Amino acid sequence: MAVPKKKNSVSRKGLRRAGQHHKLYRKHPMSCSNCGSHVMPHAVCSACGFYKGKVVVSVKAASTEEAAQ
Repeated sequence: MAVPKKKNSVSRKGLRRAGQHHKLYRKHPMSCSNCGSHVMPHAVCSACGFYKGKVVVSVKAASTEEAAQ
């Protein structure tokens, strides 16, 4: 049976174990049900102001004109 030559310190053991549990996961954007633009989950659509099929925020029409320029 294999036997370790040296004792691993507590900090080294903690660093090895921490790599499995502290990952950063990418959040996947979803498409807006009203306009189809990409929106982060559980967030209001910045393009049209919809959230769960209802208008929550009024969006100015001038913002779309500025984006076109």
